[in-house]
Amino acid sequence: MVRRSIAAITAAGALCAGPAVAIDGFTFTVAGDEDLEDTLRSSSLLVAADGEEVTDPAEILAAARAEYGRLIGTLYSEGYYGGTINVAVNGREAAEIPPLADLGGIRSVTVQIDPGAQFSFSQAEVGPLAPETELPDGYAVGEPAPSGVIVSAAGAAVDGWRQAGNAKAEVSGQSVVAQHDSDTVASSIAIAPGPVATFGRLAFSGSTDVREERLRAIAGYPQGDRYDPDELEDVGRRLRRTQVFSAVALTEAETLNYDNSLDIDADLVAYPPRRIGFGAEISTVEGATLTAYWLHRNLLGGAERLRIDGEISGLGSDETDEGNAGRDYSLGVRLERPATFSPENTLFLEARVERLNEEDYTSDVGTIGAGINRYVNDRLEIEYGLAYRFSRVEADGETTDYSMLTAPLSATYDGRENELDPKGGIYAALGATPFYGLNDETGDGGRITWDGRTYLSFGTDDRFTLAGRVQGGSIVGADLEMVPNDYRFYSGGGGTVRGHPYQSLGVTLDDGTDSGGASYVGLSGEIRAGVTESIGLVAFYDYGIVGRDSFVSGDSDSHAGAGLGLRYQTPIGPIRLDVATPVSSGDDEEDASGVEVYIGIGQAF
Repeated sequence: MVRRSIAAITAAGALCAGPAVAIDGFTFTVAGDEDLEDTLRSSSLLVAADGEEVTDPAEILAAARAEYGRLIGTLYSEGYYGGTINVAVNGREAAEIPPLADLGGIRSVTVQIDPGAQFSFSQAEVGPLAPETELPDGYAVGEPAPSGVIVSAAGAAVDGWRQAGNAKAEVSGQSVVAQHDSDTVASSIAIAPGPVATFGRLAFSGSTDVREERLRAIAGYPQGDRYDPDELEDVGRRLRRTQVFSAVALTEAETLNYDNSLDIDADLVAYPPRRIGFGAEISTVEGATLTAYWLHRNLLGGAERLRIDGEISGLGSDETDEGNAGRDYSLGVRLERPATFSPENTLFLEARVERLNEEDYTSDVGTIGAGINRYVNDRLEIEYGLAYRFSRVEADGETTDYSMLTAPLSATYDGRENELDPKGGIYAALGATPFYGLNDETGDGGRITWDGRTYLSFGTDDRFTLAGRVQGGSIVGADLEMVPNDYRFYSGGGGTVRGHPYQSLGVTLDDGTDSGGASYVGLSGEIRAGVTESIGLVAFYDYGIVGRDSFVSGDSDSHAGAGLGLRYQTPIGPIRLDVATPVSSGDDEEDASGVEVYIGIGQAF
């Protein structure tokens, strides 16, 4: 039994005029187990009114009169069909009090519930069933008989026929009888499958600025094929994936056509065609990074997306006396055309120019290419293409031009439920870029990269999260000196080993110059803990190793960093503040000391 005093209900409503009288007490009593009591309390209108300190007697009386239906529905949902409910207001049963009664104030409210015994199934039949239909495990003789299981069984039977192509399958009859003498429920559900249907006409309505022939190509609508609800979901997903439409609603016709075809209406709501975005990230050593982009979602009327983005990094960073570290600049243009060669393919054309001012080198890079991004499923995408890449590198007083033809290929699997603040799932990305040198300074070979992340959460509301990451890369087939410097691997900074300056760990070439390596492996681990709903703390450790050869070895230099972080939750993701310090330094890395601070949006990985 739960008994507690509640706030006085003082304000007299327009329909219940009279003096304000305080409630002496509120009692909510449930006979039975505590779990059932918690469920009933969470659905109670009076408990909610008590918690919200409602002070209008008319409101309290209305909640009391509606309490019966709310609690009976909850009891049925838990399999209790013989319960009794008493709701008393000022000692009178609420159901017997007229809704417009002048109570002159409410002095007490009492709720008493005797749920009785939990009923079980004496009969659990549904049919006919389509092949491979999976009914809920609980819909069986001898199992508890909550009403939700009966509803789920009927839904599963109808869905089974729809999956088989019977688009208008429905429940044609049902008998659910509670047998109180034996505390059992006899349930029988009849299904009318209806005829096998095919996809009929697809009509578009709403925002249709995209040309209809392009809409049909993007939708990949299988007109004339056997009806399949999964295929219909794919049509909606393809239209949404263009990012032209904020909403896509697919509605089936009420009845089949004479030939058993089913027409579909697609109601589209478009985003504004243009969008501008900005971003920022700050590090005490790397400085500030500012990004911005301009986007057009429907450039030529065929859902083509044009995006122009720019980035400036290293703002406020410390330039070394003898190095080149400073500001980096980049400007890129990418045009995407969905449904090219296949509804699941997006063709892209892109070009990018960059100016990289790093400690070991300065590089001017230009890239132009084209490719295909292919959707495989909700988690997996692959991308492949061809590109030409030119870079002019100045290092140790010498200038080298690298010219190459590349064939980048990548696959990304994202099983996280939240990209900016993941608490579960895995993320894996694999990239392989064969390259062919077009001048004497550039070698032939390939560049391989990988990135894997996993998350495990536990505690109340997943308060604690363990996050791990392994990443790395390798250059194969070409001498390190015949690969552009920005193709080589470094470690240090916010994306690799926090606490160390950006790209502070590399290798030393035979001529004594510093350079990035031909291989890299990085490990990161974090413990994330929620302190409040909006504030979290993080402890992390990062380790990186860079090798002279295609694979790191025990002779390769390594370094590590560790630190603490603060997270503040916002509607767009957590704001990240990390403070890191070196734990160890590589042999070729200058001694690092002090701390570094990183600020950004989203978790570090």
